[in-house]
Amino acid sequence: MNMSKKVAAGILVGLSALAGSAWAASNGTSDTIILKDGKEMKLEQSWDKIFPKSDKVDHRKVIFTNRYGIALAGDLYMPKGAEGKLAAIAVSGPFGAVKEQASGLYAQTMAERGFLTLAFDPSYTGESGGEPRHVASPDINTEDFSAAVDFLTTLENVDAGRIGIIGICGFGGMGLNAAAMDTRIKATVASTMYDMSRVNANGYFDAMNADARYEARRQLNEQRTKDAQSGTIAPSQAGLPASLKGNEPQFVKDYFDYYKTKRGFHPRSINSNGAWNATSPLSFMNMPLLAYAGEIRNAVLLIHGEKAHSRYFSEDAFKKLTGDNKELLIIPHASHTDLYDKIDVIPFDKIEAFFKSNL
Repeated sequence: MNMSKKVAAGILVGLSALAGSAWAASNGTSDTIILKDGKEMKLEQSWDKIFPKSDKVDHRKVIFTNRYGIALAGDLYMPKGAEGKLAAIAVSGPFGAVKEQASGLYAQTMAERGFLTLAFDPSYTGESGGEPRHVASPDINTEDFSAAVDFLTTLENVDAGRIGIIGICGFGGMGLNAAAMDTRIKATVASTMYDMSRVNANGYFDAMNADARYEARRQLNEQRTKDAQSGTIAPSQAGLPASLKGNEPQFVKDYFDYYKTKRGFHPRSINSNGAWNATSPLSFMNMPLLAYAGEIRNAVLLIHGEKAHSRYFSEDAFKKLTGDNKELLIIPHASHTDLYDKIDVIPFDKIEAFFKSNL
């Protein structure tokens, strides 16, 4: 199903200051990188992705910093033999995943199709910096996308006026928020997106009312007190189980099948091998991500599976968007996680055409 809307007038305001452009590249022999501020950062140099390495692209590890001074680790994919300045795409997500999983697959595939691409770990996760570990932020994770754009603009073989982004799952919502803020993002794809602020504030399918939300805040702030008094930050108990009992909702089974099995497991992935901090939902509950989505003037493509439990996030986000350069594509029979890694389901031909038309 394809849909279009007409552009509405509006002025985007409140541009943030540009992030720092400090970055370092691996020499391919050591897994310890010395940053410009003297700090060390470890990067795995062996190919440890969950997908095969393509012989059609060149790959290297990179580091760049965001506006908050957090060093972000990325994988840069470049089409072999490409000449001149290329359109570029920054990719991140799913929420709780690492660049060695779905975002890397998207990035490598788009590099095979002629784009220079960057898959990166968000702040506080994977190989990226930030303390404490395993914390999410609607502000900082939105900034991570803009920091990736900053980095791409510094590359000699990138056309700084032709940069887009792909956000997967929870980073689809972050990507839309970044597109509303950062006018340098000329085209945005949100694949199988979550609105993390909505799901944290309202629960799945908006089942929580104000009283339930107050109780959730009370419990989370009680946990903050315990963390402060103990000097340690407790992990959430809401992560994926170590094993399935069989009576879980289908979407939990789907997540388990991706993150906890050979199909998608990665040791640095929070969803595979850990948990978010218990208090991470607090900032999301008070900071709606899509408040200014209607002011995005550049092109947007929302992609979702017909059978996905999360489909309503894309459908409702689409209602907020304005302009005839916005599309919603529903993939027949696909689940939420089918769009993580199933090459025969992810509409890469459509994504390629979208970016080639808008970058």
